[in-house]
Amino acid sequence: MGTTQLEPVQEPKYWHLKTVLSEALDSDFAVGEILPNERELAARFGVARATLRQALEQLELEGRLQRRRGVGTTVAPPRVGVAVSTAQRDWNGEVADQAWQPVDCVTGEVPTAVRSLLGFREEPGTGPVYVIRRTRVSNGQPVAAELLYVPASSVPDLSAIDAPAGPARARSVLRELHRVNLKGQDRSVELGSARADDAKELDRLPGAPVLVVTTRYLGVAGTAAVSVATYRADTCRLTFGDSGAVEIRHERQEQRRAS
Repeated sequence: MGTTQLEPVQEPKYWHLKTVLSEALDSDFAVGEILPNERELAARFGVARATLRQALEQLELEGRLQRRRGVGTTVAPPRVGVAVSTAQRDWNGEVADQAWQPVDCVTGEVPTAVRSLLGFREEPGTGPVYVIRRTRVSNGQPVAAELLYVPASSVPDLSAIDAPAGPARARSVLRELHRVNLKGQDRSVELGSARADDAKELDRLPGAPVLVVTTRYLGVAGTAAVSVATYRADTCRLTFGDSGAVEIRHERQEQRRAS
């Protein structure tokens, strides 16, 4: 059988522009500097605005650029290091610089995908589910927003006289969840787009690239809780160690190690 020679694939124009723009970011712009508008950039590089937008979107996805409300497109700082451990969850967020801060807690609807993870097969008889919204800040910068779904059956001793909603109610549910003896967890990570509510909390524009980390926490009697955490894709980079732990490392730390 003869060898088949593959035709070289021509590099898309926007991809070449992305490389040129990346070099320009390193030489001509400082971190936090606002880029010229699309018309000026398109004229500078001699490309159509549609091509320019594709290149800018790719650079945003790679964490080189940020789009901010009322500001425009700026040069992104290095990625922030945020640990995402597979060890038993510290529900109380006792680590000061990486704590999840409760924002609200309601008894609400559960998305179909989360219902499946919770083991809910039918609507009737599943009982209420507490939906806790939390945010995570690292080095003064919002890096993640989380929806934590906790079935009432996981926290049967929750007092009925506690606050009906808000951060106080969230802390009450988390205190009870802290008593649950977790037997394990499973986790998935996928690329997604920021929804309006998450984008607002993360200081991003709706549709911005995000990393969605879904974790199912397993108790003795089944699933104790499900977390859907949305991380800024421009800020965070996931690495998987031999131990199975998931960490988001600081880009500068990796560069120092390499040198």
